[in-house]
Amino acid sequence: MRVFLRRFGFPGRLLKAESRKLTGSESLGWLAGTSWPQQLREAPGIVLSDQRQRFSTMPEMETTEKDSELFAPPPEVRGMTNLDRSAFKKTVAVPVLKVKKEIVNRLMRALKRVALQRPGVKRVIEDPADGESRLVMLDPRKVLGRDSFEKAELSVLKQLNVDPQIAEYNLELTYENFKSEEILRAVLPEGQDVTSGFSRVGHIAHLNLRDHQLPFKHLIGQVMIDKNPGITSAVNKINNIDNTYRNFQMEVLSGEENMITKVRENNYTYEFDFSKVYWNPRLSTEHSRITELLHPGDVLFDVFAGVGPFAIPVAKKNCTVFANDLNPESHKWLLHNCKLNKVDQKVKVFHMDGKDFLQGPVRAELMQQLEPSAERKHAVHIVMNLPAKAIEFLSAFRLLLDGQPCSSELLPIVHCYSFSKDARPAEDVRRRAAAALGTSLEASSSVHLVRNVAPNKEMLCISFRLPGAVLYRNWAGNPENHADPPVKRRRTDEAFPEEKAPLSPALS
Repeated sequence: MRVFLRRFGFPGRLLKAESRKLTGSESLGWLAGTSWPQQLREAPGIVLSDQRQRFSTMPEMETTEKDSELFAPPPEVRGMTNLDRSAFKKTVAVPVLKVKKEIVNRLMRALKRVALQRPGVKRVIEDPADGESRLVMLDPRKVLGRDSFEKAELSVLKQLNVDPQIAEYNLELTYENFKSEEILRAVLPEGQDVTSGFSRVGHIAHLNLRDHQLPFKHLIGQVMIDKNPGITSAVNKINNIDNTYRNFQMEVLSGEENMITKVRENNYTYEFDFSKVYWNPRLSTEHSRITELLHPGDVLFDVFAGVGPFAIPVAKKNCTVFANDLNPESHKWLLHNCKLNKVDQKVKVFHMDGKDFLQGPVRAELMQQLEPSAERKHAVHIVMNLPAKAIEFLSAFRLLLDGQPCSSELLPIVHCYSFSKDARPAEDVRRRAAAALGTSLEASSSVHLVRNVAPNKEMLCISFRLPGAVLYRNWAGNPENHADPPVKRRRTDEAFPEEKAPLSPALS
């Protein structure tokens, strides 16, 4: 055993102590009959500054870099590709305070700022020299001596009769005591990005690893499982979502290969096979935002419903929901989740292409919902959450309905999602939506920024009331020209996160 004795303000000297294991009785006997400073000075792993010196602070760290390296894993783990947990052992010197055990709880509240916080490390340990006392571990990056305590902290120490004298304790850290980002930063090549974040989907950690991280992929997956309770599988996406069914190929990096998972979002439960359907936990806020726009009695057409994150919460509000998805797996789990959340009587589920759904069931229902003679006060909303292609489906609304048009305020409200890499994404989305519909939306739509998907790539939602001249073949005043009357173009507000273009009352 090697014990480092520091004299405050001066270089320490290296002492050698006998390296043998002591039993509990031997340890107590060895310490018996010695004073507190002497006990600490002689106890294994504990070093007390020499009280004969007039300096009362621990030697200051030389650099900020040294500060950050204090709790870094050993340098020997650099380049490790197969996780060896035993290689992460390291000993660091941390400051400690000796206190009576009965005042520990009151003291810890006062020392919250400077108390040591490490995963799996107890901040209060038994004093090996005194069964009636405890040692409170402090953060060595914040406490260099008694002068490191703030005035309020010193006041509490005085009230509780605690000597602010600092001792050092040799704390052994293991793999369990390091954070995931600390482990990955120590293992991956220096200077490379360390991504310890992931999307949690039930028991699955979904990562999007970069090229330089791929040689370490299995280690990264295991670290994610180790450091996140409840995670039993780590997967990496290995292609983009570019197929008809909006799922992607994935590789299991570590843990079990069971991809059937259960998630809880906004107080609703969803079950599905994550390898065969689309699910993004980052859209939780957006699901809530749209749900809040609808009121009991309203009607929702969910064109690309997935496993039900829009359809089910809206149905719970006593709305009528028509939900569709082309993916047979999504259709299967949508039916399952409607029953699971007890809304299967309020949701009509379809398994069709989006265009066929709009020109079939949606058209038939709109003919009834928008019948001029029908008296109704509820609104009709259409959600189109297929950002890569949804705007293309807007053309299906052109001249969709025959018969006598309804009044303008009863026309359906569309919420269409899209990606944009344009420098002015809101303008880009509005321009493309207008082109698909064949009419201007500049003065009658709202563009909401949903999230940043990647550098220079945004996900947005454009909301607008379907123009009557687009929806009806015989819109009054335009029997042959089916575009809306020209509107005076004006500059729109491009501020994010939400553009404030004028809306009709039902949208504002």
